[in-house]
Amino acid sequence: MKETIVRTISGALYISIITIAMFTSREWFMGLFFVLALITMSEFLKLVHLTSYFAYFLLAAAFYFLSYRVIDINAVYLFLILSGFVNLFLLKDVLWTSKIPMFEKKKYITVVFYIISGFVFLTLIPVMDVDGKFVPYLIVSVFILMWSNDTFAYLIGKNFGKHKLLERVSPKKTIEGFLGGMLGALLAGFIIFNITKSYNLIDTEKYELWVWICMAIIVSFFGTVGDLIQSKFKRQAGVKDSGIIMPGHGGMYDRLDSILYASPFIYAFLLIVDYVS
Repeated sequence: MKETIVRTISGALYISIITIAMFTSREWFMGLFFVLALITMSEFLKLVHLTSYFAYFLLAAAFYFLSYRVIDINAVYLFLILSGFVNLFLLKDVLWTSKIPMFEKKKYITVVFYIISGFVFLTLIPVMDVDGKFVPYLIVSVFILMWSNDTFAYLIGKNFGKHKLLERVSPKKTIEGFLGGMLGALLAGFIIFNITKSYNLIDTEKYELWVWICMAIIVSFFGTVGDLIQSKFKRQAGVKDSGIIMPGHGGMYDRLDSILYASPFIYAFLLIVDYVS
């Protein structure tokens, strides 16, 4: 009971800080997520046994030139394509190999095209508006989809889970939990669409119901994959949590693993929605 209370308070504080920063201004949002990126980077470097100040320089440069001040949109698109390939290779390694090869020999590839790219595209999502205007409701909605997926996956998996999803990587994850998480994300997407439509918070002609349904599926699937990838990194490193910064939850990487992996795919989907609309 004590652990549940600590976990709840810690999670509520985390959600509150993120939500407040999102609605304050783009500068506060970028500042907070740069700090979160630094913490996550530190935890990841420890996991893969890489000591590098250069990785932090790359993080700062990518944040400034590819997200805060986009020097060239084509550079962003190239970064997106390369990140997509690396993330898909990570998925392949989780499913079919005993160890992630990039964990051993190509650590900078995962640092740049997995960790750094995750934060870059996460911070680009709220400026998908054609005028480049900061739209906090969009990124908040993405987080709500992810939180809904995680919550329903945990509740359904804990109470009804019987069939293991990928036991050798994450023994506690079940197929029932995965499907329950997707159901939760779909429900959240339906609610978000109706709220944004009722209060005219987002361009509902562009973000129609089918967009939220597709986004919920993308968040649920790739978020689960991101969680499995992080579990495999931790298993290879021989640790339970990536850090201790959040009581009851572990490290910042433990909290952001799902959305970091999913963010390039979410961004790519929103580009398609822009093109279609």
